[in-house]
Amino acid sequence: MTGPTGQIYRVDWLPGTDVLHGTCHCGAEHTAQDPIEMWEWMFAHPDGHRLQGSRS
Repeated sequence: MTGPTGQIYRVDWLPGTDVLHGTCHCGAEHTAQDPIEMWEWMFAHPDGHRLQGSRS
């Protein structure tokens, strides 16, 4: 490959719970029980996204 192929979003279900754990292409993480809330958070980038250790 010669360059980036796109942004990667990952959503994992935490077994034994109703909790979803999402990871954005920027490395930010979020948990939610509602799948719609999870996708809205991911696609709202950069609003609501803060990398760990970031103050912005």
